[in-house]
Amino acid sequence: MACPLYKLLLFTALLILQLIATCKATLTANHDEQQDNAIRQVSSVGWEVTYDPPKLNMDMSTTRNVTLRIERIAKADLEDIRSVQLRSEREHVAWVENGTIVIEPLVAAIAYNGSFTVVANFLGQTSFFVELVRMNGTTESIKSSTLPITVIRPERVIDHVFTGSVILLISILYINFGAALDVGALKQIARRPIGPMIGFVCQFVFMPLLSYGLGHLLFPDNYELQLGLFFTGVSPAGGASNIWTVALGGNLTLSIAMTTISTIAAFGMMPLWIFTLGRTIFQRANLVVPYSRIAYTAVGLVVPISAGLLIQRYCPRFSRLLVRILKPMSVILILFIVIFAIVTNLYLFELFSWQIIIAGLGLPLLGYCFGFLASTLMRLPLADSLAISVETGIQNTGIAIFLLRFALEQPAADLTTVMPVSNAIMTPLPLLLLLVGLRIHERTKRRAENSLIPKTETDPVVATPE
Repeated sequence: MACPLYKLLLFTALLILQLIATCKATLTANHDEQQDNAIRQVSSVGWEVTYDPPKLNMDMSTTRNVTLRIERIAKADLEDIRSVQLRSEREHVAWVENGTIVIEPLVAAIAYNGSFTVVANFLGQTSFFVELVRMNGTTESIKSSTLPITVIRPERVIDHVFTGSVILLISILYINFGAALDVGALKQIARRPIGPMIGFVCQFVFMPLLSYGLGHLLFPDNYELQLGLFFTGVSPAGGASNIWTVALGGNLTLSIAMTTISTIAAFGMMPLWIFTLGRTIFQRANLVVPYSRIAYTAVGLVVPISAGLLIQRYCPRFSRLLVRILKPMSVILILFIVIFAIVTNLYLFELFSWQIIIAGLGLPLLGYCFGFLASTLMRLPLADSLAISVETGIQNTGIAIFLLRFALEQPAADLTTVMPVSNAIMTPLPLLLLLVGLRIHERTKRRAENSLIPKTETDPVVATPE
């Protein structure tokens, strides 16, 4: 077993190094590009630009008036300027109606005062700035002219219903997890933990690094989507993994054990990744790592699983009932969160792009492939390899949505949710295709075997005379 273990560790190390090199190259290229843009765009004129109000927080599909004042305008500055305009860095978030600024040379030495209408189009964050267009067509921005704007969704009753119901269902599910913990089976697996160890490495080493790398490659400038994909990648295995393992003929006992270990380990591994590698995304996105909220969420998940353990010990009959409804509860939770999240947040589909679809499909697909390859290198049986493959690729998107909703302020909470929703929609597709392929293969094989069986012709019975 030592030789396959070395192969797995070597393969994992090489893959991690490749991901780190790719991410580093991407970050360096983005940083250099941002520096080049900053050098190219910032103007040297000494204008002072102020806004009233100095920042805007707006609801979607609303308008606000903002007053703009420009001081310290020199007449010489206007000689090489074709036009001056107020613009938005991300016009799909918010834009300004008739942003042209007309500065008369006679009043240039005094100041410019103007009023503009800002239109909040879609949730997100953007900044308004004053742009100068030179006679040769080049554009420059005034360094002191930034107006930060945040566009959020107005609170609705259905949002509170969705949040409360998710909390209730996840708490019930984790009570069931606690009631279903088989201490004896865990001891047996602990004596020879090859399968769970491979699953642990795949789930909590490969998947977080993969989600981090995919986020930088597909969304180099969108930190909200990077964060949503990363939170999905560090989540534990989903409850649907047990159902798919059975459907594909995998080792159900190993799958349940890995799901249990993954769920328990997530209390330590998720904060570890979020506070280390995830912290770099928070810093680039100018977001504060919500230590207290994530800690409260972790405690909130520990409490129900502890309650389940107490029920298992002191109320065994009720515990057996909870175990019987564990799988239906998992399916209901997954379907509820995905369907209700889609219905409640239909606006998220406006954010869908080919990158989001590729990320939602690529994360589980690469997880399936890596889990199966790692198990094969360790020479595990096919049933075990299928179980580890499914456990690696399927993430508990409900936990990711739960964390994002409670850990982040708006609009970041809404913008990041699009990634776990995309992942939840795309995750079953490769498994469904594999299941259909296996069924077709089995039926074809059965027909081929039947065709090889020689057919015997029965002769008619002839009545013999007595």
